[in-house]
Amino acid sequence: MIGNLDSIPRWRFGLVLASALLVAARIAAAQEHLPGTQPLTADGDLAAKMVEGIDQFLLQMTQDSVAKRARHWKRDTSSHEAYNKSVEPNRERLKKIIGVVDQRVPFESPEVIQYLGEKGPPPLPADWPIEATVVRWPVFPGVDGEGWLYSPKGKTLGDVILLSEDHEFSPNDLANHGFRVLAPILMDRDDRLSVIPAARATNQPHREFIYRQAYEMGRHIIGYEVQKVLAAVDWLAAERKQRAVRKEPTSRIGVLGHGEGGLLALYAAAIDPRIDTTCISGYFGPRESLWSEPIYRNVWSLLDEFGDAEIASLIAPRPLIIEEARVPLVFGPPTPREGRSGAAPGELSSPTLAEVKSEYERLRQLTAGLQPAQQVSVVATGPTGDPGSRCLETFLPAMSSEAKPLTEEYLHLTVEARPIEPQFQQLVDFTQKLMRESPERRAEFWKNADTSSVEAWQKSCEFYRKYFYDEVIGRVDLPLLPPNPRSRKVYDEPKYTGYEVQLDVFPGVFAYGILLLPKDIQPGEKRPVVVCQHGLEGRPTDVADPKIENPSYHQYACRLAERGFITYAPQNPYIGQDKFRTLQRKANPLKLSLFSFIVPQHQQTTDWLASLPMVDPQRIAFYGLSYGGKTAMRVPPLVDNYCLSICSADFNEWIWKNVSSTAKYSYVATGEYEMFEFDLGNTFNYAEMAGLIAPRPFMVERGHHDGVAPDEWVAYEYAKVRRLYAALKIPERTEIEFFDGPHTINGKGTFDFLERQLNWASPPNRK
Repeated sequence: MIGNLDSIPRWRFGLVLASALLVAARIAAAQEHLPGTQPLTADGDLAAKMVEGIDQFLLQMTQDSVAKRARHWKRDTSSHEAYNKSVEPNRERLKKIIGVVDQRVPFESPEVIQYLGEKGPPPLPADWPIEATVVRWPVFPGVDGEGWLYSPKGKTLGDVILLSEDHEFSPNDLANHGFRVLAPILMDRDDRLSVIPAARATNQPHREFIYRQAYEMGRHIIGYEVQKVLAAVDWLAAERKQRAVRKEPTSRIGVLGHGEGGLLALYAAAIDPRIDTTCISGYFGPRESLWSEPIYRNVWSLLDEFGDAEIASLIAPRPLIIEEARVPLVFGPPTPREGRSGAAPGELSSPTLAEVKSEYERLRQLTAGLQPAQQVSVVATGPTGDPGSRCLETFLPAMSSEAKPLTEEYLHLTVEARPIEPQFQQLVDFTQKLMRESPERRAEFWKNADTSSVEAWQKSCEFYRKYFYDEVIGRVDLPLLPPNPRSRKVYDEPKYTGYEVQLDVFPGVFAYGILLLPKDIQPGEKRPVVVCQHGLEGRPTDVADPKIENPSYHQYACRLAERGFITYAPQNPYIGQDKFRTLQRKANPLKLSLFSFIVPQHQQTTDWLASLPMVDPQRIAFYGLSYGGKTAMRVPPLVDNYCLSICSADFNEWIWKNVSSTAKYSYVATGEYEMFEFDLGNTFNYAEMAGLIAPRPFMVERGHHDGVAPDEWVAYEYAKVRRLYAALKIPERTEIEFFDGPHTINGKGTFDFLERQLNWASPPNRK
């Protein structure tokens, strides 16, 4: 049922009508195509087909990644010492991608632990064999770990860090068998604190709310909590060192985790060889479906180098116990409700025994030849068994030969819930501090950029451009296919003719757009091209269809064609809501992003445009609005065919935009969960991206009432661009236009900029 047509905006109704007319035009003009191209016969929604093609490409890359990980490893199994040395580079890269990069507070003595007994569980009966208290330990300045410490009253056989978000394991299950147990608080999946007071409340789990801002700063909720575990290991190792100095017996340090705690246990043990014994319950298996898990498990480049087996191979040759066990099912974030929305989708289920065994078999193959072999035990609880019922039988003897036998008569103590607010706020505050310090970090990163001349700048930027592509955008390591251009005529206007164009890029991945050719091009004449890029959920027809008046675009590709420019309106794949955002989820673990496909699509498109006889290949410009403005900051730095770039309705202080937990403009609290780019805050803000465009002309178009950011943010960031161009003695190649308007193409100063920089003077009859 269509509903009330009066409620449909006129421009949107026009879009529907124009789409129908475009289909009719495709049929009528099936045999009319550009010389040098084949007829374009594809029908249906080409934008949706583009997204589907990229999706299938990523799924295949994900499956292929398992075999390709070997290129990152150079294992030497000749001895344990040689093995640990050979995998150290992999260990360092794992630390980097989960954000274990901050210097922890040094444990010069165990006395830095604070015993908060008055806040602990109710007093235990005097005849109980264990004591319990709450403790706090430093991690970073302003960030502490906090949790329960359970100690046997008699001899301590070892120390266990217990990571169980849902308390399936009770600390006294271990303490009653002779082990001292530290159970840190883990961030939960509630959403009550996930609020930006100036903007909105969200239904994001606390883990996601922290993940979003941390990811942009090269940190991660996973890394933060692993650091809390490792700070606890620092404490226990300091104690062990003191006992060794006193010639006292020393004990082993173990980590045992269930569910999300199993993930943390796996990563912590892989990173820190001081952890002697590791037990993982309810978390171990193939990770190729990482994209479907909650977004706070998204790790940049993880699957390019690591699956669970590869991470576990960093634990070798130390003992590892893996338990197949149930975990609480997660069917998504907290339910959206009035006043709370914006969380990313993602589900969790218990790994099956078959999945656990298949990943274990890969681990066994990876460490084959290591003598003596790593002790790995795989146990199963069965579909109804309690987690821990089997793994403790193996874990406790691995920790100590004196471990008491397990019995059904151990004392069980329900763990008292601790307030999560202090831990949550500390991590938010720490990340906000990183954001405030990020200009200094970027300045340090860019210290080798040379502004003494245009030539020196271009040469010194070669490193930064490669880094931007490889480490931020992500490079698809495949050659472009032959373009195989297909076209069909769709518009025949008094001053220009319009053609749909489709080009091959990678297997199953294509580029598509609308080319407008002025009719007064003379034989042998070569004209400039302006590539006009739509924004979020847009289509080429939004900017290049003469029958659509979209209030954001005002037919600017048509208006420029009427001025005599050749224009091209590409389809970018940010369309389909969660369908395209899922592309980002599938791409990130492969060290890719949505722009890993947009860049080669534009490379193929501009290569083809440059080959046309009526195009001047030295004068191909880019002009994009909103998400097209994001494209203006990311594609021209990497596609040399673009001779200038105009960013409209997007340019701002991008790091604040993605990290701030207080600004109403922040993406932290919106539904656009694909925006975050790992470690961008320490490497490239928009001024630095513009620096990769320099010395080519660059312009910003900014409406005073554009809600993407305030004028002050935009002006602050652009001032750095203006200063760079001035230092390079080319200030005339950059400018900003402020106009009294909203999130829209203004088409005044920018049109003049295009004509001036492209050396194109529009005759009066084209204005």
